[in-house]
Amino acid sequence: MTTRTLIVAQNIAESYAEKIKKIVPDWNVIVGKDPSVWKNDFSDAEVIVGWKKAMEQHLSQTKSLKWIQTWSAGVNSLPLEDLSKKNVTITSANGVHAYPISETIFAFMLGLTRKIHTYVQNQQEKKWHHGDLKLEIHGKTVGILGIGAIGKETAKIAKAFGMNVIGMRHSGKDADYVDQMYKPEQLNELLPQCDYVVVTLPLTDDTHRLIGKEQFQAMKNTAFFINIGRGDIVIEEELIDALQNEEILGAGLDVFEHEPLQETSPLWEMDNVIITPHTAGSTEHYEQRVIEDIFLPNLKSYVENSTPSINVVDYKKGY
Repeated sequence: MTTRTLIVAQNIAESYAEKIKKIVPDWNVIVGKDPSVWKNDFSDAEVIVGWKKAMEQHLSQTKSLKWIQTWSAGVNSLPLEDLSKKNVTITSANGVHAYPISETIFAFMLGLTRKIHTYVQNQQEKKWHHGDLKLEIHGKTVGILGIGAIGKETAKIAKAFGMNVIGMRHSGKDADYVDQMYKPEQLNELLPQCDYVVVTLPLTDDTHRLIGKEQFQAMKNTAFFINIGRGDIVIEEELIDALQNEEILGAGLDVFEHEPLQETSPLWEMDNVIITPHTAGSTEHYEQRVIEDIFLPNLKSYVENSTPSINVVDYKKGY
């Protein structure tokens, strides 16, 4: 009988590798981020954890691939059309980022509101200056575009600040801590109400370049814009125009159309912008959450029923 192969294309702790092998003791389990570790076994892989861009060119060679567990919440970087044709099941790392990204969102919101970035710059220059500080976050309205795990956690924290929370999700279904829910076609009705607009959406055909000139003009000129979703959800040049023309008050940005963000981008020099290098989801608990909370339960389900059960991606929706 042919030995079944599982590739973990990440460097994970030996303790997690042992837990995997305990569930599939008769499988060939290969662990390692460097392609040299798994490239000779790639064509035989039935399960892959942590899809790599380098794997795409060899996809046609796969004979047994049934399931991919991604290392990220977003799946837009995968060759979805080819994987769909091969009937490969994809499960994402959705939910791993709820705590770190919601913390980053509030770091942006509080930092911009209380001008922490201004004071950091003043500290570097040894300048004692008030900075015209006057805004506060309590009682304001936040619009959260995308009420998944991250959006829900963000809404929960917002309530601790006594904020009014408006949400937007495809289904329009109510959610805890969200005072009012809108559907995507109602986006321009939602935006004028918000003091903060937070994008936590996945990148799909529907969300690609969703936010542009029309949306920025619909926002209050005192609103802050936060994007931790994907850069291509926003038309970046129109965001830059909105900031330069004072159509919005400022922005906190973790994702961009082109990454790394080009050195020539005007965003680097703007006093009302805080930039982080696509690190909003970074956390000391990442590996633990992907392996213990998602992959191991999925692997047990796969062995028992030939189907993983957590975070199964819908090809039609793109997430």
